[in-house]
Amino acid sequence: MKEDGPKEGWYDGGSIFVAVFLVILVSAVSNFRQSRQFDKLSKVSNNIPVEVVRNGRRQQISIFEIVVGDVVCLKIGDQVPADGLFIDGHSLQVDESSMTGESEHVEIDQIMNPFLFSSTKVADGYAKMLVTSVGMNTTWGEMMSTISGDSDEQTPLQARLNKLTSSIGKVGLLVAFLVLVVLLVRYFTGNTEDENGNKEFNGSKTKVDDVINAMVEIIAAAVTIVVVAIPEGLPLAVTLTLAYSMKRMMADQAMVRKLSACETMGSATTICTDKTGTLTLNQMKVTKFWQGKETIDGKNYTLIASNVLELFHQGISLNTTGSVYKSSELGSNLEFSGSPTEKAILSWAVLELNMDIDTVKRYCNVVNVEAFNSEKKRSGVLMKKVEDGTSHVHWKGAAEMILALCSHYYDLDGNVKALNDDERAKFDQTIQGMAASSLRCIAFAHKQVSRRANGEAHKKIEENGLTLLGFVGLKDPCQPGVKKAVEACQYAGVNIKMITGDNVFTAKAIATECGILSPNQELDDGSVVEGVEFRNYTEEERMEKVEKIRVMARSSPFDKLLMVQCLKKKGHVVAVTGDGTNDAPALKEADIGLSMGIQGTEVSKESSDIVILDDNFASVATVLRWGRCVYNNIQKFIQFQLTVNVAALTINFVVAVSAGDVPLTAVQLLWVNLIMDTLGALALATEKPTKDLMEKRPVGRTEPLISNIMWRNLLAQAFYQIAVLLTLQFRGKSILGISQRVNDTMIFNTFVLCQVFNEFNARKLEKKNVFEGIHKNKLFVGIIGITIVLQVVMVEFLKKFADTERLNWGQWGVCIGMAAASWPIGWLVKFLPVPERPLFSYLSLKNLKCM
Repeated sequence: MKEDGPKEGWYDGGSIFVAVFLVILVSAVSNFRQSRQFDKLSKVSNNIPVEVVRNGRRQQISIFEIVVGDVVCLKIGDQVPADGLFIDGHSLQVDESSMTGESEHVEIDQIMNPFLFSSTKVADGYAKMLVTSVGMNTTWGEMMSTISGDSDEQTPLQARLNKLTSSIGKVGLLVAFLVLVVLLVRYFTGNTEDENGNKEFNGSKTKVDDVINAMVEIIAAAVTIVVVAIPEGLPLAVTLTLAYSMKRMMADQAMVRKLSACETMGSATTICTDKTGTLTLNQMKVTKFWQGKETIDGKNYTLIASNVLELFHQGISLNTTGSVYKSSELGSNLEFSGSPTEKAILSWAVLELNMDIDTVKRYCNVVNVEAFNSEKKRSGVLMKKVEDGTSHVHWKGAAEMILALCSHYYDLDGNVKALNDDERAKFDQTIQGMAASSLRCIAFAHKQVSRRANGEAHKKIEENGLTLLGFVGLKDPCQPGVKKAVEACQYAGVNIKMITGDNVFTAKAIATECGILSPNQELDDGSVVEGVEFRNYTEEERMEKVEKIRVMARSSPFDKLLMVQCLKKKGHVVAVTGDGTNDAPALKEADIGLSMGIQGTEVSKESSDIVILDDNFASVATVLRWGRCVYNNIQKFIQFQLTVNVAALTINFVVAVSAGDVPLTAVQLLWVNLIMDTLGALALATEKPTKDLMEKRPVGRTEPLISNIMWRNLLAQAFYQIAVLLTLQFRGKSILGISQRVNDTMIFNTFVLCQVFNEFNARKLEKKNVFEGIHKNKLFVGIIGITIVLQVVMVEFLKKFADTERLNWGQWGVCIGMAAASWPIGWLVKFLPVPERPLFSYLSLKNLKCM
């Protein structure tokens, strides 16, 4: 307005305001949508399924539906959903560190300490709890109401991008300052001319008002260069990419709890996976039953001696965390609840051994319970018969563990026989045979104990000199598509390691079925180890052998943690899948923790970065592909934006120094900024994962963000754009026979169209066919269309705003032809090989000394 008066002078300022407003609006809307998305995901992650007893039966409800008076069933790994009172249970220990900060587990019982608090975690045992307060009325709710959560975390990639943005901004400021100095020097030395060819500055003859106008124009040009140079679109591109990816990953059964996991997963080199529920369906079914040395099929329980059958009924009914519910309605089916293993054993005992759980519980009282945990791999119960007052111990657990505690066994006729070495070897062979058939082998054992043990409720349950009742083999089929997913990960250069609590033979059978081990692989080649063996290695042996290990069987939580630590020391980026409380340390230690959404305990979900909603390894492979896609999309945008930055800065600087003017005006440069920052980010950030992402090796975190391939592509395009636009600037009028204003418009038009064509090149960093899969990305095609339409409007209809002149068909053809040359140049330049060593490493002094 100072230069051209109020009537026409507001055009520039108005255009700049609209351009800046649009950039801010898109960024604000994008950030707002992302925060809304994050809030939605937080609500989903807080929607915990809880088991309650209502109408006499156990049923699963949402944590949000719990009311005062509900009876909640708690087991190891659960989060306590509300404040309440202990009703009954055994060996209940609670981790109250979230409330008190104390790491020691607190024992909960009916007399000494019956209080349970919301958000604490069950560390051991099981119980029933009466809910006394919910929501904001709980102790945890009162505490949380005084603080507000902040989910605005910065991912490692965002931190690296901010550093890159800062570096580019400094270069932009330097160029802008140099342009300012050059233009001021040229103006005050009389080297700049107006449209009529007269000197603009003639010392004291020039009016002060004209000098101020010239100064304003020069400062505006310098400020515009700063605006274009600083790539504020980079954080926007990351935000868009992560928000879009999080939404799409949710549809692909992966809920991201921590943003940084998205990009870190792209550089994962090793995945340590659980077996049950991840590689397998976790839908257990008893398929084999051995009693004595005989195998019993179907409902032939009549073959079992009555005294042994009674002991089976007692051991299964009382030594369980599951339950059986039968509705009073005629024809209704039985409902089994509990863990998949418990449900499988209960349904088998009720349907095939004719067990009545209510009758057994009526005639037997439970005195003490030792709950199952991953260290012992067994659970025990001390019970007392009502009719004769005798006390009995029942144990159930991993077959080889229980067998080791037995000194006798029951034969098919119900007689007790001594378990000598030959008999033990035969039983071992039976267990190994079942394990080799991918069956999980569970053993049952019994012992009658003296009355003295009956009173010692808090003492350990006897576990020596037991009598073996029999074995059951449970089949857990592999997840459909798991072998394909494992092969995809291995093809992508990611090592898959299976860590399981099962024995070596079951582990090897499942690993072979899933493709982790080859069928002819030997057990003694170091690829299969037991947890205790790995634990007992020296530090050097572990570091030497850890990469070769493919399967670790009979592992404890400590073994899993130890393996993750070893792999990280070796420089691997480690992802860990887990579902149990025992997996929490490894999930926390890993670079990316992946917990299971269905079978996973709340402790494991709390320790993880990503929740796999369908408990399927195929979804883990999908997360890996999405992680690589996020990184790749951001690299595409960086290449695209840096090309524009290098070209715009060089052209403006060269022309300012040589001609004393800038070819691209403030409004024009802001329009280019709008294209690359907002529309460019939107177009390139929403590219979907492709198969070729899984054909590359994992990206290490030490590798530079701008690879040599990107430098090759962007420098080739930038040099071409600089050459074309400088030719137009200095020779355009004479070559094409056009006026100065038409020439300036053609420079602007060609520059914008070059970016449009180069956006196609940016889609593929390495592939020569940049149009592959373009029909699947409707948003990209739509944005290109919008950009072209808006450019036509800018050139043809917004003459005053954009400082442009209308172009004829021939001139449009020349602009399009010069811009379209970006495609063949992009295709040709991809034939040039690039060194693997990062470009800037050649500039470091340390390397120069070595050369």
